[in-house]
Amino acid sequence: MKSLQSGLVILGSAGLLFLGACSNGTQANNSTVSTEAASPVATTAKTDTAKSEAVKSEDKTHNESHEAGKEHSHGGQVIDVGQYHLELLADKHDQEIHFDFFLEKGEKHEKIANAKVTAQVQLPDGTQKTLDLKHDAKGQRYTALLPGTAAGQYQVRVTADIGGEKVNGRFTVNQ
Repeated sequence: MKSLQSGLVILGSAGLLFLGACSNGTQANNSTVSTEAASPVATTAKTDTAKSEAVKSEDKTHNESHEAGKEHSHGGQVIDVGQYHLELLADKHDQEIHFDFFLEKGEKHEKIANAKVTAQVQLPDGTQKTLDLKHDAKGQRYTALLPGTAAGQYQVRVTADIGGEKVNGRFTVNQ
């Protein structure tokens, strides 16, 4: 039973390390992520430490590939969902907030132009707005304008329908 608990702790720790490496430090600060640990901390055996070191090595390689791929970032909040790379930028302009959403696929971050993208935005006062993001072929992104510039935190849930496959991302925007 103790080895089962140790295994669960190692598996949970490896998952958290993987999430931390994939976020490249931006996801934890800018988007909502929920993770839970289900078992108490247990003593780690030598074999478990070797497995943990192997996981750290894999995470380092994954993190380095994100570092090398910084040219794919546009300076927004980034979430990787499976094979998809989601990135949201929000800027105040006059009396509105301009959203730019980048939707890319695979290691090479190939742009996806044929998705139906919507955003559910919860305003700082708690009201909800739905935005249809339109594809901008010139900028290779999806865009939308949200009237108003109320100060506070905006919770944004972006849903992309890519040929029947749904991809969701949650972002937090502070204005």
